[in-house]
Order: sequence, then C-alpha cells, then structure tokens
Amino acid sequence: MPKLAIWVEMEAKAGKEQEVADFLKSAQALAEKEQGTVTWYAIKLGGPKFGIFDTFADESGRESHLNGEIAKALFGKAKEFFAKDPEVHKLDVLAAKVPGAAGTKAKSA
Repeated sequence: MPKLAIWVEMEAKAGKEQEVADFLKSAQALAEKEQGTVTWYAIKLGGPKFGIFDTFADESGRESHLNGEIAKALFGKAKEFFAKDPEVHKLDVLAAKVPGAAGTKAKSA
C-alpha cells in the first residue's frame, strides 16, 4: 500500500512540448526498474503543462526516487526544456485503490 507520493509540475518552453512528452515517455523504463516506486505516471495536463505522479510504500523509496536517474535526467534537462524549474511536492497518501491492495488504507504515521 502506498503511503507517500510525489507530484511534480512542469511547464515546457514554447516549442518544446513534444520533446518533453517524448522525454517523459522514455523515463517509464527507468521507473520500472525502481524497486521502491509503487506507481509512476507521466501526465500531459494540456498546452505546455505536464506532471509526474508517483507513489511509494516508505520514505526510503521516495528518497531513492528523488535521488535517482529520472530526477537527475529531469533536472539535467530543466534549462533546455522548461520555462521554469519543475516544482516538486512531497505528499502523504490518505487512501488509495491499487491492484493487490483492495480495501486497504494508508495508516497514520
């Protein structure tokens, strides 16, 4: 059951929208290799706006992700791809419906 999450907001520079979309799609292979990442989503919100939402069972998984290959690549491309630095938000999951965790709720810390 995921207890923690990250929400990242990004705004592509004008004309860089497709490059950002392609970059995010390519990052899926890296996310699949991360043992501590429960779920990972790359999202196009419309126009130049994109997001990443991921969930984690514990803080070590979240920190590993924040210091992992996707984050390094994302912030390495920030000046080239984005109008401003991506905004990273650490979240607590209050409840979730995920495969294999039917009827479970996140427990209070």
